Amino acid sequence: MDTYTHGHAEPVLQSHRWRTAENSAPHLLPSLRPGLDLLDVGCGPGTITVDLAARVAPGRVLGLDLSPDPLDEARAAAERVGVPVTFAVGDVYALDLPDASFDVVHAHQVLQHLTDPVAALRELARVCRPGGLVAVRDVDYATFTWFPVNPGLDRWLEVYYGVARANGAEPDAGRRLLAWARAAGLRDVTATTSSWCYASPAERAWWGNSWAGRATASPFAEQAVAYGLAAPAELDALADAWRAWRDADDGWLGMMHGELLIRV
Repeated sequence: MDTYTHGHAEPVLQSHRWRTAENSAPHLLPSLRPGLDLLDVGCGPGTITVDLAARVAPGRVLGLDLSPDPLDEARAAAERVGVPVTFAVGDVYALDLPDASFDVVHAHQVLQHLTDPVAALRELARVCRPGGLVAVRDVDYATFTWFPVNPGLDRWLEVYYGVARANGAEPDAGRRLLAWARAAGLRDVTATTSSWCYASPAERAWWGNSWAGRATASPFAEQAVAYGLAAPAELDALADAWRAWRDADDGWLGMMHGELLIRV
């Protein structure tokens, strides 16, 4: 089983809860319409899933995650909004679903964490109906850029690369999505990019607090120590670097994401 670099600690879920269909699936939204059946793989706490479900209702929507940990929160989110969504544990390499089960198969920030993203893409395509869409989106960590200059954040990025690659994952997934799709035998592919930018005080507080927490109290922190990539004292320093960025009046951070729409 692959190792999820981030895990589901509270600072991670704090970040995931911010995600919506608008800010995390812009490449997919124009293709949605009521009545489509949709599968969301790697749904986490379900904020994107619930948004997508509202757009395809009364279509059937299933959200899957490798871990059961965030699924109760996802179910509560669907209940609050009043959209019918089923959430369950599932394995992206071996979906317990028949061939051609869904019109849309969506995976956000999933492939970057896998040891075999090509196999995962084949499996996503298997459960997509002919003429349907597989939609994936992954960040490219090499595009992370920030201001003010902060050597602590430079070191954070080095540690992150080390942890992810020790897990057999690919943090620069965004640029590789098209190549992975080709390797999976998928040919009708539209590739795009979009970005996230955090610059307001509220955005800096949210992102800075999330990563300050992840740096010291998450599976990422545990893996960094276990792999010999950083000692606990250095992780404390990385958390301080994130707080310093958070508190800078002119603080700014951006990142690019690769996106694919694959017609099956």
